[in-house]
Amino acid sequence: MTISEVSEKYGLTPDTLRYYERIGLIPPVPRTKSGLRDYDESSCNWIEFIKCMRGAGLQIEALIEYVALYQQGDSTIEARKNLLIEQRKDLLEKQTEIAATIDRLNYKIDNYEKICAKVIK
Repeated sequence: MTISEVSEKYGLTPDTLRYYERIGLIPPVPRTKSGLRDYDESSCNWIEFIKCMRGAGLQIEALIEYVALYQQGDSTIEARKNLLIEQRKDLLEKQTEIAATIDRLNYKIDNYEKICAKVIK
């Protein structure tokens, strides 16, 4: 797939895709004989993974480290697993914080609904 096709498919600009590759957020993308990026299934899987992880708030640095470890081969499987476990722990903490914030917002909204109900009467 061309960079334009991948850009459209994943809702990322071509500049973002090039940036992800340049900083090591995705492994190097295969090239055609003329040097153009030719995204294959593996490249697209990486983009989906990174987009998902970034959407959840994982740090770019952790993801770059994960990709670097992956490129080093099977000797890094344990390190990759541990990195993902740590990221999951961080996300679960954020999930708890978000749930507490939602509870507080619901409380405030309920109070305003009660106030509005009294004003309307």
